[in-house]
Amino acid sequence: MTILDKIIERKKEEIGVAKSGISVNRLKEAEFFGRKTYSLKESVKNKNGIIAEFKRQSPSKGIINNSISPLHVVSAYENFGASGISILTDKDFFGGDLSDILTVRNQINIPILRKDFMVDEYQFYEAKSIGADVVLLIASCLSTSQVQEFTELAHDLGLEVLLEIHTEEELKHFHSNIDLVGINNRNLKDFKVDLQHSVQLKNLLPKDVLSVAESGIYSLEDFTYLKEKGFDAFLMGEYFMKNPDPAKAFEEFSVEISQ
Repeated sequence: MTILDKIIERKKEEIGVAKSGISVNRLKEAEFFGRKTYSLKESVKNKNGIIAEFKRQSPSKGIINNSISPLHVVSAYENFGASGISILTDKDFFGGDLSDILTVRNQINIPILRKDFMVDEYQFYEAKSIGADVVLLIASCLSTSQVQEFTELAHDLGLEVLLEIHTEEELKHFHSNIDLVGINNRNLKDFKVDLQHSVQLKNLLPKDVLSVAESGIYSLEDFTYLKEKGFDAFLMGEYFMKNPDPAKAFEEFSVEISQ
Protein backbone atom coordinates (compact mmCIF):
# COMPACT_ATOMS: atom_id res chain seq x y z
CA MET A 1 0.00 0.00 0.00
CA THR A 2 1.41 3.39 -1.04
CA ILE A 3 1.26 6.49 1.15
CA LEU A 4 -1.46 7.80 -1.18
CA ASP A 5 -3.53 4.66 -0.59
CA LYS A 6 -3.14 5.14 3.16
CA ILE A 7 -4.21 8.78 2.94
CA ILE A 8 -7.34 7.95 0.94
CA GLU A 9 -8.28 5.13 3.27
CA ARG A 10 -7.97 7.41 6.27
CA LYS A 11 -9.80 10.23 4.45
CA LYS A 12 -12.86 8.07 3.90
CA GLU A 13 -12.93 7.29 7.62
CA GLU A 14 -12.74 11.01 8.44
CA ILE A 15 -15.59 11.82 6.08
CA GLY A 16 -17.80 9.20 7.70
CA VAL A 17 -17.24 10.80 11.09
CA ALA A 18 -17.83 14.31 9.69
CA LYS A 19 -21.11 13.29 8.07
CA SER A 20 -22.41 11.84 11.32
CA GLY A 21 -21.60 15.09 13.12
CA ILE A 22 -22.70 17.80 10.67
CA SER A 23 -25.26 17.27 7.92
CA VAL A 24 -25.09 18.88 4.48
CA ASN A 25 -28.14 20.95 5.41
CA ARG A 26 -26.27 22.35 8.39
CA LEU A 27 -23.26 23.12 6.20
CA LYS A 28 -25.58 25.13 3.93
CA GLU A 29 -26.49 27.29 6.93
CA ALA A 30 -22.86 28.26 7.60
CA GLU A 31 -21.77 31.90 7.50
CA PHE A 32 -19.69 31.58 4.33
CA PHE A 33 -21.89 29.22 2.33
CA GLY A 34 -23.73 31.98 0.53
CA ARG A 35 -20.77 34.27 -0.14
CA LYS A 36 -19.72 35.13 -3.68
CA THR A 37 -16.45 33.38 -4.40
CA TYR A 38 -13.27 34.84 -5.86
CA SER A 39 -11.93 33.53 -9.19
CA LEU A 40 -8.47 32.01 -9.13
CA LYS A 41 -8.46 31.94 -12.93
CA GLU A 42 -8.81 35.70 -13.09
CA SER A 43 -6.39 36.31 -10.25
CA VAL A 44 -3.70 34.19 -11.94
CA LYS A 45 -4.06 36.28 -15.09
CA ASN A 46 -3.84 39.59 -13.23
CA LYS A 47 -1.17 39.00 -10.57
CA ASN A 48 2.17 37.21 -10.22
CA GLY A 49 0.75 33.71 -10.72
CA ILE A 50 1.95 32.37 -7.38
CA ILE A 51 -0.50 30.26 -5.39
CA ALA A 52 1.28 30.48 -2.04
CA GLU A 53 0.68 27.66 0.37
CA PHE A 54 0.27 27.39 4.12
CA LYS A 55 1.47 23.92 5.09
CA ARG A 56 2.68 22.68 8.47
CA GLN A 57 3.99 19.26 7.47
CA SER A 58 3.97 16.58 4.79
CA PRO A 59 4.50 12.81 4.61
CA SER A 60 7.74 13.28 2.67
CA LYS A 61 9.27 16.10 4.75
CA GLY A 62 7.74 15.65 8.21
CA ILE A 63 7.29 18.84 10.24
CA ILE A 64 8.04 21.88 8.09
CA ASN A 65 6.77 24.70 10.28
CA ASN A 66 4.15 24.29 12.99
CA SER A 67 4.92 27.34 15.07
CA ILE A 68 3.33 30.15 13.10
CA SER A 69 -0.27 31.28 12.62
CA PRO A 70 -2.09 30.98 9.29
CA LEU A 71 -3.19 34.62 9.36
CA HIS A 72 0.34 35.98 9.78
CA VAL A 73 1.52 33.99 6.77
CA VAL A 74 -1.39 34.35 4.36
CA SER A 75 -1.74 38.09 5.03
CA ALA A 76 1.83 38.53 3.81
CA TYR A 77 1.11 36.32 0.83
CA GLU A 78 -1.74 38.64 -0.15
CA ASN A 79 0.12 41.87 0.65
CA PHE A 80 3.06 40.95 -1.56
CA GLY A 81 1.09 39.95 -4.62
CA ALA A 82 0.10 36.28 -4.47
CA SER A 83 -2.60 35.31 -6.96
CA GLY A 84 -4.12 32.92 -4.46
CA ILE A 85 -3.68 31.03 -1.24
CA SER A 86 -3.50 27.25 -0.83
CA ILE A 87 -4.34 25.90 2.61
CA LEU A 88 -3.95 22.23 3.54
CA THR A 89 -6.94 20.92 5.49
CA ASP A 90 -5.84 17.30 5.87
CA LYS A 91 -5.10 16.74 9.56
CA ASP A 92 -3.38 13.38 9.94
CA PHE A 93 -0.79 13.63 7.18
CA PHE A 94 -0.36 17.39 6.68
CA GLY A 95 -1.23 18.86 10.08
CA GLY A 96 -4.02 20.98 8.62
CA ASP A 97 -7.51 21.80 9.80
CA LEU A 98 -10.71 23.29 8.41
CA SER A 99 -10.32 26.09 10.93
CA ASP A 100 -7.16 27.27 9.13
CA ILE A 101 -9.40 28.55 6.33
CA LEU A 102 -12.16 29.73 8.62
CA THR A 103 -9.80 31.91 10.66
CA VAL A 104 -8.44 33.80 7.64
CA ARG A 105 -11.41 34.00 5.28
CA ASN A 106 -12.68 37.39 6.46
CA GLN A 107 -9.16 38.82 6.61
CA ILE A 108 -8.01 38.30 3.02
CA ASN A 109 -9.55 39.17 -0.34
CA ILE A 110 -7.94 36.74 -2.75
CA PRO A 111 -8.97 33.18 -3.69
CA ILE A 112 -8.38 30.32 -1.27
CA LEU A 113 -7.78 26.80 -2.53
CA ARG A 114 -8.88 24.08 -0.15
CA LYS A 115 -6.08 21.60 -0.69
CA ASP A 116 -7.17 18.16 0.38
CA PHE A 117 -7.98 14.73 -0.99
CA MET A 118 -11.49 15.22 -2.34
CA VAL A 119 -13.20 11.84 -2.70
CA ASP A 120 -16.78 12.49 -1.56
CA GLU A 121 -19.50 15.01 -2.45
CA TYR A 122 -19.76 15.99 1.22
CA GLN A 123 -16.32 17.62 1.08
CA PHE A 124 -17.46 20.10 -1.56
CA TYR A 125 -20.28 21.40 0.63
CA GLU A 126 -17.78 21.49 3.47
CA ALA A 127 -15.34 23.53 1.35
CA LYS A 128 -18.04 26.02 0.44
CA SER A 129 -19.12 26.32 4.08
CA ILE A 130 -15.64 27.28 5.31
CA GLY A 131 -15.10 29.96 2.67
CA ALA A 132 -12.98 28.20 0.05
CA ASP A 133 -13.09 29.43 -3.55
CA VAL A 134 -11.33 26.56 -5.30
CA VAL A 135 -11.04 22.81 -4.73
CA LEU A 136 -8.33 20.39 -5.77
CA LEU A 137 -9.18 17.22 -7.69
CA ILE A 138 -6.29 14.75 -7.78
CA ALA A 139 -6.56 12.55 -10.85
CA SER A 140 -4.69 9.65 -9.27
CA CYS A 141 -7.39 9.43 -6.58
CA LEU A 142 -10.39 9.61 -8.87
CA SER A 143 -11.96 8.05 -11.95
CA THR A 144 -12.63 10.16 -15.03
CA SER A 145 -16.36 10.04 -14.28
CA GLN A 146 -15.77 11.23 -10.71
CA VAL A 147 -13.75 14.18 -12.00
CA GLN A 148 -16.65 15.08 -14.30
CA GLU A 149 -19.26 14.75 -11.55
CA PHE A 150 -17.21 16.59 -8.93
CA THR A 151 -16.45 19.42 -11.36
CA GLU A 152 -20.17 19.89 -12.04
CA LEU A 153 -20.91 19.89 -8.32
CA ALA A 154 -18.13 22.36 -7.60
CA HIS A 155 -19.40 24.73 -10.29
CA ASP A 156 -22.96 24.40 -9.00
CA LEU A 157 -21.62 25.60 -5.64
CA GLY A 158 -19.68 28.47 -7.23
CA LEU A 159 -16.29 26.81 -6.70
CA GLU A 160 -13.54 26.58 -9.31
CA VAL A 161 -11.61 23.36 -9.90
CA LEU A 162 -7.89 22.75 -10.07
CA LEU A 163 -7.26 19.31 -11.57
CA GLU A 164 -3.93 17.80 -10.58
CA ILE A 165 -2.20 15.31 -12.85
CA HIS A 166 1.20 13.64 -12.86
CA THR A 167 1.18 11.15 -15.74
CA GLU A 168 0.24 11.16 -19.41
CA GLU A 169 -2.45 8.59 -18.64
CA GLU A 170 -4.07 11.06 -16.23
CA LEU A 171 -4.54 13.58 -19.04
CA LYS A 172 -7.68 11.55 -19.81
CA HIS A 173 -9.23 13.08 -16.67
CA PHE A 174 -9.14 16.52 -18.26
CA HIS A 175 -12.30 17.95 -19.79
CA SER A 176 -13.23 21.40 -21.06
CA ASN A 177 -15.02 22.49 -17.87
CA ILE A 178 -11.87 22.21 -15.76
CA ASP A 179 -10.74 25.68 -14.67
CA LEU A 180 -7.02 25.07 -14.15
CA VAL A 181 -4.73 22.08 -14.57
CA GLY A 182 -1.96 21.52 -12.05
CA ILE A 183 0.97 19.33 -12.97
CA ASN A 184 2.60 17.90 -9.89
CA ASN A 185 6.37 17.92 -10.20
CA ARG A 186 6.43 15.39 -7.35
CA ASN A 187 5.17 11.86 -7.84
CA LEU A 188 2.68 11.20 -5.03
CA LYS A 189 3.61 7.54 -4.94
CA ASP A 190 7.37 7.82 -4.45
CA PHE A 191 7.78 11.62 -3.92
CA LYS A 192 10.48 12.02 -6.58
CA VAL A 193 10.62 15.45 -8.26
CA ASP A 194 11.08 15.84 -12.03
CA LEU A 195 10.55 19.31 -13.53
CA GLN A 196 11.28 18.17 -17.07
CA HIS A 197 8.56 15.54 -16.85
CA SER A 198 6.10 18.27 -15.89
CA VAL A 199 7.10 20.41 -18.86
CA GLN A 200 6.50 17.48 -21.20
CA LEU A 201 3.02 16.97 -19.75
CA LYS A 202 2.21 20.67 -19.97
CA ASN A 203 3.00 20.62 -23.67
CA LEU A 204 0.30 17.98 -24.16
CA LEU A 205 -2.44 20.23 -22.74
CA PRO A 206 -4.68 22.38 -24.94
CA LYS A 207 -2.98 25.75 -25.48
CA ASP A 208 -5.72 27.80 -23.83
CA VAL A 209 -5.70 25.87 -20.53
CA LEU A 210 -4.26 27.65 -17.50
CA SER A 211 -1.41 25.47 -16.24
CA VAL A 212 -0.09 25.35 -12.69
CA ALA A 213 3.30 23.93 -11.73
CA GLU A 214 2.87 22.23 -8.37
CA SER A 215 5.36 21.14 -5.72
CA GLY A 216 9.12 20.71 -5.85
CA ILE A 217 9.87 24.35 -6.71
CA TYR A 218 12.85 24.86 -4.44
CA SER A 219 14.60 27.91 -5.88
CA LEU A 220 14.30 31.04 -7.99
CA GLU A 221 15.98 29.03 -10.76
CA ASP A 222 13.24 26.38 -10.65
CA PHE A 223 10.57 29.08 -10.80
CA THR A 224 12.25 30.85 -13.70
CA TYR A 225 12.72 27.62 -15.64
CA LEU A 226 9.05 26.68 -15.32
CA LYS A 227 7.90 30.19 -16.18
CA GLU A 228 10.06 30.21 -19.30
CA LYS A 229 8.51 26.88 -20.29
CA GLY A 230 5.08 28.51 -20.30
CA PHE A 231 3.47 27.69 -16.95
CA ASP A 232 0.86 30.27 -15.97
CA ALA A 233 0.92 29.71 -12.22
CA PHE A 234 3.07 28.15 -9.52
CA LEU A 235 1.83 26.44 -6.37
CA MET A 236 4.61 26.92 -3.82
CA GLY A 237 4.55 26.08 -0.13
CA GLU A 238 7.62 24.41 1.29
CA TYR A 239 9.95 27.02 -0.24
CA PHE A 240 8.38 29.63 2.05
CA MET A 241 7.16 27.53 4.97
CA LYS A 242 10.56 26.00 5.75
CA ASN A 243 11.76 29.49 6.64
CA PRO A 244 11.30 30.53 10.30
CA ASP A 245 9.38 33.54 8.93
CA PRO A 246 7.48 32.42 5.80
CA ALA A 247 5.99 35.90 5.43
CA LYS A 248 9.44 37.44 5.09
CA ALA A 249 10.57 34.67 2.74
CA PHE A 250 7.62 35.35 0.44
CA GLU A 251 8.25 39.10 0.51
CA GLU A 252 11.87 38.59 -0.52
CA PHE A 253 10.92 36.13 -3.28
CA SER A 254 8.29 38.52 -4.63
CA VAL A 255 10.88 41.27 -4.88
CA GLU A 256 13.29 38.94 -6.69
CA ILE A 257 10.83 37.83 -9.35
CA SER A 258 9.70 41.40 -10.02
CA GLN A 259 13.21 42.63 -10.84
